[in-house]
Amino acid sequence: MSTSDWTQLLVFSGLFIILTPLIGAYMANIFSGKTTFAHPILGWLERLCYRISGVNPNEEMKWTTYAKTLLLFNGFGFIAVFILHMTQGLLPLNPQQLPATSWELAFNTTVSFVTNTNWQAYAGETTLSYLTQMLGLSVQNFLSAATGFTVLIALIRGLTRKSVDTIGNFWSDLVRSTVYILLPLSLIMAVVLVGEGVIQTFSPYVEVTTLENGKQTIPLGPVASQVAIKQLGTNGGGFFNANSAHPFENPTPFSNFLQALAIMLLPTALVYTYGSMIGSHKHAYLLFSVMLLLWAGGIGLSVWSEHLHNPAIDAYPLLEGKETRLGITNSLLWSVSTTATANGSVNGMLASLSPLAGGMALFNIMVGELIFGGIGVGMCSMLMFVLLTVFLCGLMVGRTPEYLGKKIEKREMQWVIIAILMPLSLILIGAGIACVLPIALGSLANQGPHGLTEMLYAFSSAAGNNGSAFAGLNANTNFFNLVLGVIMLVARLSIVLASLAIAGLLAKKTITPPSIGTFSTNSLLFAMLLLSVILIEGALTFFSALSLGPVVEHLLMLQGQTF
Repeated sequence: MSTSDWTQLLVFSGLFIILTPLIGAYMANIFSGKTTFAHPILGWLERLCYRISGVNPNEEMKWTTYAKTLLLFNGFGFIAVFILHMTQGLLPLNPQQLPATSWELAFNTTVSFVTNTNWQAYAGETTLSYLTQMLGLSVQNFLSAATGFTVLIALIRGLTRKSVDTIGNFWSDLVRSTVYILLPLSLIMAVVLVGEGVIQTFSPYVEVTTLENGKQTIPLGPVASQVAIKQLGTNGGGFFNANSAHPFENPTPFSNFLQALAIMLLPTALVYTYGSMIGSHKHAYLLFSVMLLLWAGGIGLSVWSEHLHNPAIDAYPLLEGKETRLGITNSLLWSVSTTATANGSVNGMLASLSPLAGGMALFNIMVGELIFGGIGVGMCSMLMFVLLTVFLCGLMVGRTPEYLGKKIEKREMQWVIIAILMPLSLILIGAGIACVLPIALGSLANQGPHGLTEMLYAFSSAAGNNGSAFAGLNANTNFFNLVLGVIMLVARLSIVLASLAIAGLLAKKTITPPSIGTFSTNSLLFAMLLLSVILIEGALTFFSALSLGPVVEHLLMLQGQTF
């Protein structure tokens, strides 16, 4: 690695670490109902939303009501986007006269964007109209991210309130997330991206003559507006098939740096928001440190692996699958960050990474994407492991486990286990079945351990609500459209409903003052235990699968064999 590469990594890390408390404190004020500098500017829009919808933002909800409202709202969103896909050939803003998609692809894509997954089994520029991209996908980029906010805020209220039945109001949490956080940040970023050369137009595609006197169609569209929210909202779905490797989505080194930073911005800031709302910044810094260590470890392993000499192709450096405008370091920074945060966008070909670098991206998703994770639900996933660690520590010393003064008992742990084990089970069961079905194996472009990694990655991306693709797998088939769509939906519901149920259960409990026998969750020991639980859970669940995939491929690569 060159000095400039190290400098970029340090500047990138330092910048999001510095911005974390600034944005985190702002979001804490928003969700705590405090007045901020944004309220005189955007307060009218919040009030207008309540007035049009007839919602009383001060009406508190039980967790069951909160969950039902969330499901109904996203259910209507699903229906609207599905209809949009099926009728786009009859609707305006379709200059290329693109027809409706098949119902299987429409189902998969709709579930994908409603669940904040953004898995794409299609090429956007040849499949979806401008209207579908904007009114369908971009709108869901906002709403699915805002839904993630609401789940985390409800869980925080459950942890901090005592002896109550309610955890807030879904509508006010949704509106505040959108109006005060996602909209202004996306608007600012979209303007900056346009300045960097990201296109934003309603003009039809342009046909040009190449130097060889051939004809080439140049796709256009309202791209900058979608790119901004796809990165800030940890969505990841690209306007173009090449995603963030496309020069119209990511034209310059600065746009690449800005988009990579946007991927990390809100998930990291939410850790500070959590600390502010529970009244313990020390505990938040501890959780942040664990996440940062896992993220930095992923970067380190990926960099080391990519800078090994590959005797199979006798090449160094390994530039296959990397956007040469950006280079190796930018590809690795992006691959680790996008899989650690459930973003899912890519600026290079993940399948072309060295086996261990590709395996690192896979492992980030497999552990539950809690290394900052997706907006809201990523922090919820980390809190599931926090509760699990607290429970295990309580069992070891023979005391009733407590977290933030709340006793963690059987019913809470049942939901924790559901939230943790459901995505893991979906990955292994789904990939295991697919690996023996000819209809699924026919979609693989590679054999051997690399083919296994492709299959594992597809199911991990769906169950982890990430959306990135390892490539090499033709996922636009009836089997994968339907199966992966169901997995995305079940995985999202498992963490959302578990978080809300735990919030409702804990809100009813009193807060027990700490005593001499209370296990501190603000200590280095707890951080080490939490890290150990995360790594052990990942190893016990996926060691065999990873060994047969990226690990074996790495060892065979050193012997000069490729797949």
